Amino acid sequence: MLGAGQMTETLVRAVAAAAPIAFERLVLGHRRVGLVIIDEVVGFASVGGGNLAPREENAQVNRMVRETVQLARRFLAAKRPILAFLDTHEAGKPEPPYPPHCVEGTGEEEFVPELAWLAIEPGVFKVRKDCINGFVGAMRPEGNQLVDWVREHKLDGIVTVGICTDICVMDFVLTVLSARNHGLLPTLKDVYVYEPGCATYDLPPQAVRDAGLPETASHPQALTHHMGLYFMASRGARLIEALE
Repeated sequence: MLGAGQMTETLVRAVAAAAPIAFERLVLGHRRVGLVIIDEVVGFASVGGGNLAPREENAQVNRMVRETVQLARRFLAAKRPILAFLDTHEAGKPEPPYPPHCVEGTGEEEFVPELAWLAIEPGVFKVRKDCINGFVGAMRPEGNQLVDWVREHKLDGIVTVGICTDICVMDFVLTVLSARNHGLLPTLKDVYVYEPGCATYDLPPQAVRDAGLPETASHPQALTHHMGLYFMASRGARLIEALE
């Protein structure tokens, strides 16, 4: 009989066969491409960092942070713009269906230690958001900060990394694609998702049962990561596995 881990692997292979995804290598050259980092904060990506942070070391999350550090340094060295979303919530103002997280002043809303240096980098535009969707979270009375950033730098492409692949990353990417198609981002041609720089959380069925949560809380990491990538690609995002 297959164990839980083997059953999940079998399921992921079956889903990947039925809903395949394809990756490409991106060569930036002289293109105007910026980097968008989504929610790589303590409350989501540091072990024990909060209610929605991993409880133990996670290989996919660690890879995401490591790849983002390298990518950010390369973009800054090439004087390419970076926008970083930082999930930040007002105390006492819930975000259903999630428990309190990344509350302002707790430290959960700040970059993970490996990326803390970005907080003072002049080439990084930081946007604090209080909802899943970064595009919506960038709305201000004077306009949309993401739209203004893309227009200011006349970007024809953005590379997206962050957490969670199937939640905040996917919501942002799908909305940007619609905004592009609607004409709000006239210079933007391509929205890329750098898979090694993305991650999601792992909450397998047994962990759900052990925590006394409803079955619908189950969130197998490999499967949901693939599903997030598949839905973004099916809507027009370009998945990349390497960047030059």
